Amino acid sequence: MQIKPTHMSKLSKHDLEALAYHEKPSPGKIQVVPTTKYASQRDLALAYSPGVAAPCLAIEKNPSDAYKYTAKGNLVAVITNGTAVLGLGNIGAEASKPVMEGKGLLFKIFADIDVFDIEVDTENVEEFIQTVKNIAPTFGGINLEDIKAPEAFEIEKRLKEELDIPVMHDDQHGTAIISAAALLNALEIAEKNIKDVQIVVSGAGAAAISCTRLYQSFGAKRENIVMLDSKGVIRDDRDHLTSQKAEFATHRKIDTLDEAMKEADVFIGLSTSDIVNPEMLLSMADNPIVFAMANPDPEIKYHLAVKTRDDIIMATGRSDTPNQVNNVLGFPFIFRGALDVRATSINEEMKKAAVIALAELAKEPVPEQVNIAYGETRLTFGKDYIIPKPFDPRLIAAIPPAVAKAAIDSGVALAPITNWETYEDALLERMGSDNKIVRLLFNRAKLNPKRVVFAEADQLNVLKAAQIVLEEGMATPILLGRRDEIERLMVELEFDDEVLIIDPKDDESSIQKNRYAEIYWKQQQRKGVTLFAAQKLMRERNYFAAMMVNEGDADALISGYSSNYGSVVKPMLNLIGLAPGSTRIATTNIMITQRGPMFLSDTAININPTANDLIKIAQMTSGVVKMFGLEPVMAMISYSNFGSSKDKTATKVREAVSYLHRRHPNLLVDGELQTDFALNSDMLKANFPFSRLANKKVNTLIFPNLESANITYKLLKELNKAESIGPIMMGLRKPVHILQLGASVDEIVNMTAVAVVDAQQKEKTVN
Repeated sequence: MQIKPTHMSKLSKHDLEALAYHEKPSPGKIQVVPTTKYASQRDLALAYSPGVAAPCLAIEKNPSDAYKYTAKGNLVAVITNGTAVLGLGNIGAEASKPVMEGKGLLFKIFADIDVFDIEVDTENVEEFIQTVKNIAPTFGGINLEDIKAPEAFEIEKRLKEELDIPVMHDDQHGTAIISAAALLNALEIAEKNIKDVQIVVSGAGAAAISCTRLYQSFGAKRENIVMLDSKGVIRDDRDHLTSQKAEFATHRKIDTLDEAMKEADVFIGLSTSDIVNPEMLLSMADNPIVFAMANPDPEIKYHLAVKTRDDIIMATGRSDTPNQVNNVLGFPFIFRGALDVRATSINEEMKKAAVIALAELAKEPVPEQVNIAYGETRLTFGKDYIIPKPFDPRLIAAIPPAVAKAAIDSGVALAPITNWETYEDALLERMGSDNKIVRLLFNRAKLNPKRVVFAEADQLNVLKAAQIVLEEGMATPILLGRRDEIERLMVELEFDDEVLIIDPKDDESSIQKNRYAEIYWKQQQRKGVTLFAAQKLMRERNYFAAMMVNEGDADALISGYSSNYGSVVKPMLNLIGLAPGSTRIATTNIMITQRGPMFLSDTAININPTANDLIKIAQMTSGVVKMFGLEPVMAMISYSNFGSSKDKTATKVREAVSYLHRRHPNLLVDGELQTDFALNSDMLKANFPFSRLANKKVNTLIFPNLESANITYKLLKELNKAESIGPIMMGLRKPVHILQLGASVDEIVNMTAVAVVDAQQKEKTVN
């Protein structure tokens, strides 16, 4: 058998990294996880034979019981034939699988919906439809994906008619729903009426047709719409038009985009890059609305467009410009609402409800968490903010209820919701396991990258992390360590970007070394430090790195990968010193748990803190929680509850809480509390209804000693596979963060992002 040669050697670093991401730790991006007990023989007998017979017979008698006894009600099929994949075109069913798995991942992390991806190997419309119909009993909903037009229209139409579960082709309706919300708000800002505006649509594929139909349902007039395909303006005197194109054929005697754009109010781009030029923009009406949504490059570049016209209201499909039209704002939440009321379809009323909910959400005050993520002082409704951001945590509680209500009102809901407050609480609870805080952290770091010195860059994991943060645009790394080893490892990693490498032990750094030694000696000469001793210390990487940060040659520092924690803390305390107003240092770890991010303090510094120390630790941790855009809800942990023990360990916790209640009444904190009571609000309310934490979701735990905090975070990390960010250093004057011994690449990357954000915060404080 002849084996075709591979072309791996020609792949870029990014391609190789993408392949490794999809291959390890196990192939693919999704898996099936049991949701019931399966430890004992009894459990297995209930799960399969003979116990499974009872639900089978119940469903045979009453098919709707499938929603009661199986996962059907939270299971969506993402189905394609691979004929129109992303920007890849017709690559076939099997090659489309990574994309479909990715769509499944988005469903899960944004709306907690489970997905099976189904790749159907046929381009025959009838075969495809019959396949989907045959497997439909498995699912609560069908998400059609990446199917080329015009077949996509027929497939969706038929399946909606012939199935009794929600069916939606997201390529059509996702963009339509998000862009319609943006359009309604843009028209409001421009003070124009959708019934009167002239609209140009560049593109005539599935998304363009669906967008235009939805705009019409909100009042856009067909006679005011001009649509173009690759041949030019779609006119009613053109031959061989598909029925979809004929629907929007114009009687106007124009042929080109230049002609169509004259005096137009709205441009909708779903075509190809760079087809709109400044002259076209200048020919449009006042306050033009331009949605250039071709991906990855829009029909006209954002900065060129806003430079050409200062009255423009613009959106693109890109995340690096304002007003991103991103389908993830829609499909997870639309299916969430449809599934939760067991809707038999996703109808026009439900889609329009999603549009209105999105449009209205953009007008509401933006949570601080979102402002922080996007580096804004205050996002407010206006030209640069006409649709919500994908990181907005309110989406889950805003769109599904609107969709669910529309399903009920339009008569397609089989399981209507009666208690909407409980439903919204349940929606918010679903999002506990999403690690959006990591995405927020990275996004914020990228907005204002800083120079980060890596004190152990001659370690493979540290250097790999430095490479990643540089490629991601989060930081500019400065590499400290043995120059020859760093250069050798860079070749191994194909790390060929130009970065600063410093070896504190070689002669090339002698001028910088001597300068740092002189400064340090002058600071410490009356404390027993000689110039020779200072020069010797500056050959040590942690002292050298700390002086770089002190003297403004770097903005932040990462160290500790190959050393024990205490040996790295000492030079940092010695050189960096405490922040103004701080009397001690401490650390907190962020654990990404199924209930959401949890802040645990103090995990690395204070062995047996006093009551006063606990007060300081709680206050510093509160500041870190707020830095991430969250409101701290803090439990002071002990082995006792509210005075049940008189032992000194419990007493100091009680004293700290008492002080915080008296002197900082606005800080939401209580204790002393056992961990289970702190984390189980029902238990807490039933037994201690007087607690300030009753009915609250605790997100911060302050431990009575280092032992308990350190053990807890490492248990969570290893047993529950909870992602850990930290220990985050609190109380130092400069952004210095110390890794745990042997930290993984991901942990180092996370800590670098923290260091960058810390540097951003400290820069604001100074300024």
